[in-house]
Amino acid sequence: MFEQPPCPDGHGEECPERACVECGAAVLVGSPLTAPGAAGFPAAPAPGLAALASGAHAGRPATVRAVA
Repeated sequence: MFEQPPCPDGHGEECPERACVECGAAVLVGSPLTAPGAAGFPAAPAPGLAALASGAHAGRPATVRAVA
């Protein structure tokens, strides 16, 4: 089962990040978002992805739950 943690990137309910409630692994769902780097300029990495991958989301309430 995956949950949608609060989005630090400002996507709100449109945020593609989900975290496994068992192990904390991060996944992206849905279609890819257009990033500032899409026009040929480098984009900064999304801080939310690194936090999810490191397990930093633990203890934060989920805003949306999805059942696989």
